Amino acid sequence: MGLNRVYAEVKLGPLKIEPWLAAIKAGRTFATNGPLLRFSLGGQGVGGEVRLDKKQEVKFSAEVSSIVPVDHLQIVCNGKVARELALDSNRTSAHVDSSIPLEASGWCVLRAFSDKAEYPILDLYPYATTSPVYVSVAGAPVRSAADATYFVRGLTG
Repeated sequence: MGLNRVYAEVKLGPLKIEPWLAAIKAGRTFATNGPLLRFSLGGQGVGGEVRLDKKQEVKFSAEVSSIVPVDHLQIVCNGKVARELALDSNRTSAHVDSSIPLEASGWCVLRAFSDKAEYPILDLYPYATTSPVYVSVAGAPVRSAADATYFVRGLTG
């Protein structure tokens, strides 16, 4: 059936395609080849938006559960590791409730991965990533000169 999966958060009840498609469209998802993730930031789940009046510390909740050890559990904001989170002693789970400073509009995800292959996951390495929780700080637009340069270079050769 393949190695990689996308999971969408839907309400409990009979399985129907419409709520699943709505969850996909809303970004209430995570992708994985094994590890399972849960992430919320500022009380918003994956696919949600945190609106802040100013730069500030924001609470988060992050969880991973895996059938194989993982080496890293990270919160990534706007493409940079914002926080490396501690795993349990066997490196197969973690639950962290804490806070991180949010200083710019953009996005944050939770990701887990290993540095090497881990049987029985038949891939280069175990990994999982959530879709983003979007962040708006003082209504500032999301801007990245480095990203814009990268894509313009790709388009113009």
